[in-house]
Amino acid sequence: MGDQLGEFLRAHRAALDPDESDMPSYGLRRVPGLRRDEVAQLAGISVKYYARLEQGESHQMSDSVLHALGNALRLSVDERAHLVRLARPVQAEQIRRPYGPEQVRTSMLTLVDSTADQAAIIVGRYFDLLGANRLGYALYGLNPGQHVNLAKMLFLDPAMLDLFPHWHEEAVRTAAYLRMATGDMPDDPALADLIGELSIKSPEFSRIWAAQSVAECTHSTRHYRHPLVGPLELNEESLRFADDPRQRVIFLGATPGSDSAQRLRLLDSLVP
Repeated sequence: MGDQLGEFLRAHRAALDPDESDMPSYGLRRVPGLRRDEVAQLAGISVKYYARLEQGESHQMSDSVLHALGNALRLSVDERAHLVRLARPVQAEQIRRPYGPEQVRTSMLTLVDSTADQAAIIVGRYFDLLGANRLGYALYGLNPGQHVNLAKMLFLDPAMLDLFPHWHEEAVRTAAYLRMATGDMPDDPALADLIGELSIKSPEFSRIWAAQSVAECTHSTRHYRHPLVGPLELNEESLRFADDPRQRVIFLGATPGSDSAQRLRLLDSLVP
C-alpha cells in the first residue's frame, strides 16, 4: 500500500497547474506540476512530513491532514475516498472479503434476464461479465451466456473502437474504476494479473493508468455505435450488491420516445 500511496500523491502533484494554484513562479520548471514543498505549503504541513508520505509512510494520517491534502491536490470525491483507503489500510482490511472465484445468485440472474425494455449486465470485481439479459449480450455483440472480461475487450479488441464513438472517454473511465478496485483489494493476485496484462498488451492502458485517475461506477450516459442498429445514447445506472459490493448490476436504457429507444427495440427484435 505504501508504494501505491506514494505513486498516487506524485501523479496528482504532477498533474497540478502551478498557475491555477497561485504559486509564485521562479522561472522554467524542470518537471510538470508542483514541487513537494509547494504541495506541503498548500496543505499546511511540513515538507519533511509530505516527503515521507510520498515515500509511502502514511503513519495513520489524521482526518485534518487527509482533508488538507485533498484540497491541495484538488482531488475529487472518489479520489479522496481512494486516498483514505491507501492511507489507512488497517481500516480497509476490516471490510475486505476473501478473494476467489465469483458466483452470482440464481435469483439475481433471473431478475436481470426478466428485464425486457433495457439492457442489463452483471459485472464482477475483475470486470468479468457474469450474466446479462438478451439485450445486454446483444449490445456488446456477444452470444447469450458468453463469458468475457469487459476491460480486456475494451483495450484489446479493435472492434470496441467502432462500438464506442467516445472510446478514450470509456478507456479513462474503466481505468479509473480499476484504480478504485485496487484500494478495496490491494493484495488480490487476480486483479494484479489483470492490470499487469493490460499494461503489457495495451500501451494506451499503460499511459492512462499512470495518470492515477480514480472514479466510482455509479451513473452516466453512454454512447454506442452498434453495427446492427446504429447510434445509441443510453442512460446507465449501476447498483452494487448489498451482500457483495464488488459485484454490480448495470442497467442501460434509452429515454422514452427517443431515437435510441426505437433502435433499442429494433435490436431486441433482431436477437435470436
